[in-house]
Amino acid sequence: MRPRIGITLGCPCGIGPEIVEKALADRRVRRALVPVVFGSAKGFVPGRPDARAGKAQHGFVLDGVEAAQDGLVDALCTAPVSKEQIVRAGIPFVGHTELLAEAFDTEVLMLLAGPRLKVALATNHLPLAKVPRALKAPRLVKQLELLSASLGNPRIAVCGLNPHAGEGGTMGREEVEVIAPAVKAAKKKGLDVHGPFPADGLFAKLSGGAKFPYGAVLAMFHDQGLCVAKALDFTHTVNVTLGLPLPRTSPDHGTAYDIAGQGKADPEPMVQALLMAVKLAAINRH
Repeated sequence: MRPRIGITLGCPCGIGPEIVEKALADRRVRRALVPVVFGSAKGFVPGRPDARAGKAQHGFVLDGVEAAQDGLVDALCTAPVSKEQIVRAGIPFVGHTELLAEAFDTEVLMLLAGPRLKVALATNHLPLAKVPRALKAPRLVKQLELLSASLGNPRIAVCGLNPHAGEGGTMGREEVEVIAPAVKAAKKKGLDVHGPFPADGLFAKLSGGAKFPYGAVLAMFHDQGLCVAKALDFTHTVNVTLGLPLPRTSPDHGTAYDIAGQGKADPEPMVQALLMAVKLAAINRH
């Protein structure tokens, strides 16, 4: 039985409508799922977002969440929204991940899952200046537990926060006082966790022909993990929210207002996000 995948259209002025339409016409997608689309195509101009579009795209997400809470869909796949336009419409909004965590009242973890790298984020859409204070050892341990359980206890590498992972405390104390104790505590719980490592040296292991020695990475902040994941394989990397009662996926790109309505948008990232939702929905059922 094909799973019912709730698909939120994203910003109606961006490429969301186009990539959803193209993806749903793809034979791989058609035979894999039953689509349940939340959106509207009426009265919006491609490439020209406004407050009305900001309110609409937020509403699509809320409709999808409500359907998920009511058990009407088996997974959610969200097309890209504009946080800026939603906020300009007067709606407090940080991101899908944070909205979903609040809606389901649970701790979640953002994972970028690609063919060569799976990287999770200890902090999500947080200004860089606020990251150090947001890192707490108990929360890092819980995140490592969730990441390990979700991926079948892989070998996990943990990034440091500071250059050279703090150089023993000479370039920052977060590694010594927060991150290393969290790694030690996670190991005591039986997790295959290592680090903290300098991020530049760790991700450099992805170059060349050698196999990356870790099944997953926990990065400390947004761009530390996402820059590498997108550079490695932008098309096939899928944003996954771990910790929810049902899977949620998303293509790892934005609204692309500059090409909206021109027929240029590549639907493959959306195809991959939908197929990942199908795969995770099957696992979730068992």
